[in-house]
Amino acid sequence: MQQPLEHFIKALRASEVRVSVAEAIEAHEVVAAVGYSDRQLLKDALSITVAKSEEEKERFDETFELYFARTEFRDPLDEGEDGSDENNMPQFGDGEGAPETGNELADLLLEGDRQEMAAQMEQAGQQVGVGNIRFFTQRGFFARRLLDQMGLRELERLIAELNRGGEGQPEDAMEMAAALEQGRSMLLDEARSYVDRQYELYARAAGEQLRAEFLEQTSLANIERRDFDRMSRIVRRMAKKLAARYMRRHRQARRGQLDIRRTLRVNMANDGVPFHTVWKTKKVDRPKIVAICDVSRSVAAAAQFLLLFLYSLNEVIAQLRSFAFSSNLIEVSHTLEHHEVDEAIPLILKDIGFRPTDYGQALRDLKDEFLDTIDRRTTVIMLGDGRSNYSDPEIEIMRQINERSQRVIWLNPEPESFWGTGDSEMNRYRPFCHVAKTVNTIKGLERVIDDLLRSTTRV
Repeated sequence: MQQPLEHFIKALRASEVRVSVAEAIEAHEVVAAVGYSDRQLLKDALSITVAKSEEEKERFDETFELYFARTEFRDPLDEGEDGSDENNMPQFGDGEGAPETGNELADLLLEGDRQEMAAQMEQAGQQVGVGNIRFFTQRGFFARRLLDQMGLRELERLIAELNRGGEGQPEDAMEMAAALEQGRSMLLDEARSYVDRQYELYARAAGEQLRAEFLEQTSLANIERRDFDRMSRIVRRMAKKLAARYMRRHRQARRGQLDIRRTLRVNMANDGVPFHTVWKTKKVDRPKIVAICDVSRSVAAAAQFLLLFLYSLNEVIAQLRSFAFSSNLIEVSHTLEHHEVDEAIPLILKDIGFRPTDYGQALRDLKDEFLDTIDRRTTVIMLGDGRSNYSDPEIEIMRQINERSQRVIWLNPEPESFWGTGDSEMNRYRPFCHVAKTVNTIKGLERVIDDLLRSTTRV
């Protein structure tokens, strides 16, 4: 009873359902109480025990159905089929009193014992460690190891001997060889199906994690359109993790820490017995952010993921106003608040995208219409490559933004060695930035926002 549940919990964890040690112990107690006889009761009881969120319940349902589905060696007639499936058991005589060949696997095939073969495949899978599969390309390797454990090599030698015929072979050797050859083909198909199911259970999430780790380190300019949905999920997961971390810091700051010195001092009249406690508290400011994004073709992808990141952190950001430009600058806060970022970016690009980049014009628009949004509590995040097509960069306006704001952070997707080359004005803007760095991956973006949130805590 214990081993199937342990493997099921392993499959749940591989599917990103968090199961703690305490919950695993409770799951064993639940199974001991309800047993395995009632499938729906078992599913409901375990779901209540280990799945905590709506998303985890969906993953639990999918994993449960996949783990407890035993489709290998299933009789097609049990499924209402006509029995013509190519994976049917081999036919040799009427299946009754089939001759013994001295090979256990061959005897099972000739007898048509589906349940015993399914049990042996399950046992062989555990012995060769099919549950340790991690990559899609390992399926063929594990399928062959599984079949070798079941005795496929001996079966193949028996088939070859029967096909050769000769003295000492039964009269119906050719018919028996044909039946065993059919059984061998069926075994290959069933083994592939079994290994595919193990891959889905134990390795699919690991493959997704490897892909996510690769995309986190990939330049945003090189992200393909087909990966945008996956990137959006990665960004939201990162933002959720950061938000949880800093909400915890807010709660700890409100509670404070015991001030031992002051507590002892105020309780001297009580002979040091701490009837009254004094707590040291921290003031945790939620940042006020103004995001100014270049949405020209060269940096549009980076702008999209920055905005998605920031708008996923609404719990720990006091105020967020967003602006976008390629030449003229417009406020896009309203659009982003009423649409998903994936939907909003095309609307923004329709209004101002794909025009010649002009940082000077964008800064003039910011000064004329929106400069009052920046004060001493504001962090200004500029995202862009600083290439202004040789127009006036308006350095003086950048100086004013620096003087009015708490800090200015410039995120440039280009390598630092490119700054100041051609029409790049980055070296002229840089003196008025508190932070100016190359950020061209999601991981780099996470580090910058993490630093920003950390810097808002002060005693």
